[in-house]
Amino acid sequence: MSAALKILHTYKIYRPDIDGGIPYAIAMLCRFSSVMVSNAILVARRFGASKRYRQNGVPVEAVWSLGTLFSTPVAPNYPFAWVARARDADVVVHHAPFPLTDFVTGLMPPRVALVVFWHAEIVGYGALRRLVAPAIRRTLARADRIVVSDQSIIDRSSFLQPFGSKCVVVPYGIDVGFWRHCTAAEAGTAQDIRSRHPRMIAAVGRLVSYKGFDVLIRAMKDVDGHLMLIGEGPLDASLKQLAANIGVSDRVTFAGRLTETEVKSHLHAARMLAFPSVTIAEAFGIVQLEAMAAGLPIVNTALPTAVPVIARHEREALTVAPGDALQLSAALTRLLDDEALAARLGAAGQERAIDEYSEARFLCRMKAVYDDAVAARQLACSHGDRGFLPNRDLVVAKDDFRRP
Repeated sequence: MSAALKILHTYKIYRPDIDGGIPYAIAMLCRFSSVMVSNAILVARRFGASKRYRQNGVPVEAVWSLGTLFSTPVAPNYPFAWVARARDADVVVHHAPFPLTDFVTGLMPPRVALVVFWHAEIVGYGALRRLVAPAIRRTLARADRIVVSDQSIIDRSSFLQPFGSKCVVVPYGIDVGFWRHCTAAEAGTAQDIRSRHPRMIAAVGRLVSYKGFDVLIRAMKDVDGHLMLIGEGPLDASLKQLAANIGVSDRVTFAGRLTETEVKSHLHAARMLAFPSVTIAEAFGIVQLEAMAAGLPIVNTALPTAVPVIARHEREALTVAPGDALQLSAALTRLLDDEALAARLGAAGQERAIDEYSEARFLCRMKAVYDDAVAARQLACSHGDRGFLPNRDLVVAKDDFRRP
């Protein structure tokens, strides 16, 4: 039996310091059988001293940080830790964006395969983007495979298009069974919530501008329902003030950060998920998959990303224009008032989650990427490690990973 691949996942911050889509994806990738893959994680702290710990049995090293600047940890020791840890790996998975990693990928041993998991681009920091662009391009040139969650990410990226032969589309997956089924205790909690808020709309995510929660709160002015907003972030105070200013504080609950089981109970108590993101920073939206697995219909936005492709208009969702509070309120009201429509969309969403977005399917696709990256790296080394893929035919066929 061949030895397990040693995979090092690198990113800026990880649980419990922060949650969200990228930490969720890393955690999912660390659910491989230890016989197949041996995982480790290297990150920085949001702020404070370094520490080593285990998260769900996976070793995590979080180096010390002075705080964050441009949403990036100021962690002077991270590059040194990265180089040291990369030497012991078979595959390094660089979860982008994190510019500190891009500055050191050129120092990794030639034998180690590099997979760039391109979750998103740097958005909103033009000066930072220009500063780090050369390093990002060097990383992509060194990469053996580049993973994206949707074809639209490649189509709109000036960084990725020159490296299209290395790109593989692998949609995220979730533990469908976990989100689909409640324990007796979770079901009881859901029933209690539903009894208090029988027309509840759930929204889940970090309280940051691209999530569009300000639009959602404005939409609630015209909705006969109750919004349960789950998450934490820098806009917490301003969103609460907005709710007070427009007179909907009695219809909006700010639940803060909840555990996964608590989020599940709220989803099973809700009538729908509102997903009102307003910019391309929302590249995918894993919470849509969780809500679909729980049997909820979605109200999402027509972004040029995977968002409206995952939950499709009039099939699993109602899709509205980004930033349009009137359209959003109309869609929310339509689902609250038309229980048959909500049930149809919810059932279709659950079926789609089971068929297309399971954890097993995601991990199987990623194991193929790892194996292919290792093979490509071996071939590159045999050709003098020229930093590019010498045989385009080794790339995993994109037809195997088409947009759903």
